[in-house]
Amino acid sequence: MHSTRVIHLTAGDVSLVLAVLASDLPVVLHWGARIIATDEDLLAFALAEQRPGIEGISDLPYRPSLLPEHSRGWFGRPGVSAHRAGRGWAPSFRVDTISVDDAELRGSVIQAGAASVRVVARDEQAAISLILEIDLTSAGLLRLRSGVRNEAREGAPLEVEDLMLALPVPTRATEVLDFSGRWAHERIAQRHRVVRGMHSRPSRRGRTGLDATTVMIAGTPGFSADAGEVWMFHVGFSGDHEHALERGDGTLAFRGGELLLPGEIRLAPGAEYVGPWVYGSHGEGWDAASARFHAFLRGVSRSARRDRPVTLNVWEAVYFDQDAATLLELAERGAALGAERFVLDDGWFRGRGDDRAGLGDWEPDPVAWPDGLRPLADRVRSLGMEFGLWVEPEMINEDSELARAHPEWILRAGEDLPVRYRFQQVLDLTRPEAFAHILDTLDGLIHDIGVSYLKWDHNRDLVSAGHPATGAPAVHAQTLALYRLLDELRDRHPDLEIESCASGGGRVDLGILERSDRIHPSDSHDPVDRFDILRNTGLLVPPEMMGSHIASPVSSVTGRTSDLHFRCAVAFLGHFGIEWDIRELTESEHTELAAWIARFRRLRPLIQTGRTVGSGEDDPSAPSMRGVVADDCSEALYTVVTPRTTADTLARFRLRGLDPARRYRLTVNAPESLGPPWQVPDWLRAPDLDEDGPAPVLSGALLSTAGLEFPTFHPERAVVVHLRAVEAS
Repeated sequence: MHSTRVIHLTAGDVSLVLAVLASDLPVVLHWGARIIATDEDLLAFALAEQRPGIEGISDLPYRPSLLPEHSRGWFGRPGVSAHRAGRGWAPSFRVDTISVDDAELRGSVIQAGAASVRVVARDEQAAISLILEIDLTSAGLLRLRSGVRNEAREGAPLEVEDLMLALPVPTRATEVLDFSGRWAHERIAQRHRVVRGMHSRPSRRGRTGLDATTVMIAGTPGFSADAGEVWMFHVGFSGDHEHALERGDGTLAFRGGELLLPGEIRLAPGAEYVGPWVYGSHGEGWDAASARFHAFLRGVSRSARRDRPVTLNVWEAVYFDQDAATLLELAERGAALGAERFVLDDGWFRGRGDDRAGLGDWEPDPVAWPDGLRPLADRVRSLGMEFGLWVEPEMINEDSELARAHPEWILRAGEDLPVRYRFQQVLDLTRPEAFAHILDTLDGLIHDIGVSYLKWDHNRDLVSAGHPATGAPAVHAQTLALYRLLDELRDRHPDLEIESCASGGGRVDLGILERSDRIHPSDSHDPVDRFDILRNTGLLVPPEMMGSHIASPVSSVTGRTSDLHFRCAVAFLGHFGIEWDIRELTESEHTELAAWIARFRRLRPLIQTGRTVGSGEDDPSAPSMRGVVADDCSEALYTVVTPRTTADTLARFRLRGLDPARRYRLTVNAPESLGPPWQVPDWLRAPDLDEDGPAPVLSGALLSTAGLEFPTFHPERAVVVHLRAVEAS
């Protein structure tokens, strides 16, 4: 067998070329645009890439593997940081076996389509084994995972401090785009040059984090939604984690994995630790890279199985002030508007008059609900809607019957409880009795009430989150316990849908999204801010998995006033819903909102299957756009928003993603005013989305390349544009 082995995986327009030189850990020779090469070409390329050094030893720069090794002369961050009582801290691994789709690799070169590669390596002296898993999906999404095992038969535990994969990208990627944020304003874009050394975005909040980057994008200069070569990276884990970009001597790589607290992973002989999946996506423009994440999620989520029901959530209608008569009236009014799901939010359970008490006591409050929730749920179903319920199972108020009965079930690092946030603490789901109690309680609620949807909230970061009996850090084990809880609940209830909410968009990652059906992107429904939040969150999450609700005219978060048309147009390309006291609607508002709901129900097959375009960062002085385009380019839908301020009264925007060889019938839904009448182009006077009859027919080539003029005179206006391909006459 040749000492050099090469694996070439290709899916769609993406290629991954791995090489194992001698018995070293695998290196990435190419990850990016699809290549066509013979076996001889690939082997020659791999041999040409070897760095022999002086007499074959080490004086030339080390070519880092997927887990770079300090023992080989890598002076950046090691892939594996572990020790056994201070010894064995510089492991040097040798590959033992390589398999592709469970078949052991025997030749020098293998070329395959979408496939899974598994590499097992060992350091006999340090008594550590290493597992690497590398998958390329049919959509061209790359994902990797690694694990370590303590192979010693006795002695001190193996303490794992860091396991950080390295996914190389070419150094021609000289710009990086990532995101930050805060409560009610998640996913704020920040763009800058790639720097030498490490650009790191850690999250130590015990959940993904309101300020988490979600994705990190590196690209060629000036990359955008549809131009430039980009590489997009994501760590799919809901606990402490890190995204980073490391620039070294001729090298550039995404670094990612779980952030481990001191002493969190101590492996006894024979035990192992497996890190989270990290994901990479390549494309020409970030829309193409984003589409691979969307395809992956649509393949695993229950939300892809059926139309997304229009949701009425009652939180901003009643807050904690709940009674049966009010909620029944809201249900009836929601059904009359066309809502298909009714969600009873926080405030329904024992002692929950505010956020200071009750978490953990998951039974209907006997004062607000003397007959329980079943009568309300039955009435909701009789109106043709599903019944959903808000829960926060991972949390507990100190003022609750559960906390008084089991104070030992609260996570803490010492004798004192952690600082409070929202008057709550964290329930120790790693404790079998607490886990079983919550699982059985939720299972009972679903059975007894007939719950088809859970809005699963998580309203605080984990601070000093230790196992109560020992004080040892518990974030890792708590995250895995959450996954087990969700998995078990979904196994028991195959049709149950779950929304991930965490103070809004504080838990958005593929670890949670593989176990839930949508997210709550933000607690802010202000359409000005919400447009950017949806657009940037949409780089990872497809539109139908992002809750998009119409709230009251005056935002409860920002105090900004927005008209109904603007609020509906911004929310339209998502999982459409209402979070507003609809008892206040005027007759005209009722008519307009009902029309938007009917419009969404008609067009949602496109929204929940189409390719997203125009997502991400744009020129703030130009119109902003989000759109979805059918896979066959037969239909498209766009929301276009006027810029907040600009020196121009007219600007152009391109309708991306269309087939240039086809012609499209154009209809619009526009507000009453976009500026003085003489500034409004004729195309904006086209028929409404809901109307048949004559309408402009325009070339896909012109629409996608030259674009249309758009008035910018009035800020905070939005137009929804619908295009349908017409047959050539």
